[in-house]
Amino acid sequence: MTAMQHSWPETLRDCGLRVTRQRLAVLDAVAEHPHQPAEAIHAEVARRLPEITVQSVYTVLHDLTAHQLLRRFDPPGSAACYETRTHDNHHHAICTQCGRIEDVDCVHGEAPCLEAPAGLGMEVEVADVVFRGICRNCAAQNAGEHKAAQPV
Repeated sequence: MTAMQHSWPETLRDCGLRVTRQRLAVLDAVAEHPHQPAEAIHAEVARRLPEITVQSVYTVLHDLTAHQLLRRFDPPGSAACYETRTHDNHHHAICTQCGRIEDVDCVHGEAPCLEAPAGLGMEVEVADVVFRGICRNCAAQNAGEHKAAQPV
């Protein structure tokens, strides 16, 4: 469901949250551009609401994540990213060249899909799997550059 098709006001009310322009703008921005860090979300929201501060966006992201309307994803070595795909068990693939992040459906079903060692001493709720590699676009670009660099 795209941002334009989603009934964010109804969803917010169902979670017991007030419907505000800030919340709606953040939800739309994340739905339209998933896997973006807070600063990129702020830049998108500021196009619609120029008066919104970065701190306000962080506050809204925190509130929406706490109410499971957004999912926070922490890619290794990068800022936290956000998405609206919250109620399934999925993972992510990250291109190590361009940084693009794609969703990967979990083949094992419900979270957590991996088992922690018995002696860990905690109840695991989520096991994140991150696939890292080079996306098709970057691989094609690399192949083109490699061909161009070879002497004739």
